Amino acid sequence: MRLLLHICCAPCSTATVEAWRLQGADITGTFFNPNIHPFSEHRRRYDTLLAYASKIGLPLAGEPLYDVAEWLRSVAGKERKGERCRICIGQRLRHTAGLAAAGGFEAFSTSLLVSPWQEHEIIIEEGEAAAAAEAVEFAYRDLRPSYRRSVEMSREAELYRQKYCGCIYSEHEAALQRARSR
Repeated sequence: MRLLLHICCAPCSTATVEAWRLQGADITGTFFNPNIHPFSEHRRRYDTLLAYASKIGLPLAGEPLYDVAEWLRSVAGKERKGERCRICIGQRLRHTAGLAAAGGFEAFSTSLLVSPWQEHEIIIEEGEAAAAAEAVEFAYRDLRPSYRRSVEMSREAELYRQKYCGCIYSEHEAALQRARSR
């Protein structure tokens, strides 16, 4: 199966790519994450992915488009976790599905599926909606059991590991949680 994999960051791609390759998938990655704030963080995550993809022989497709202003407009008034996440995930999966259909891929998926902090119900719903709109399969696998493996692999590869999902709201929530746990 030719699979286009949306990649949120290099650390999440580690065990995700490994799992799909073990199933025999021919994977190409794509980095589309306009939610990541600030731009320097977006750039650092992309550069980390470029280096890691080169190391493991993972081809990348598409451009790392960045339009945080448009992303902020799309979630304005819907900033609560869950509500904004649905918009964000949908936007990224629709983009990936469009690239997959245009590129002749059989299916698309996302590295978000390895994270225990992501809402899989939202990923499934938005992935299936994007798949239906583009007439390409959304390949779902619950990769959360591989999360510890992704942490180990990213540490072994000395990858930059971020402390928040990506958007300004998740950065704020993570900072509040760290302050509370002190």
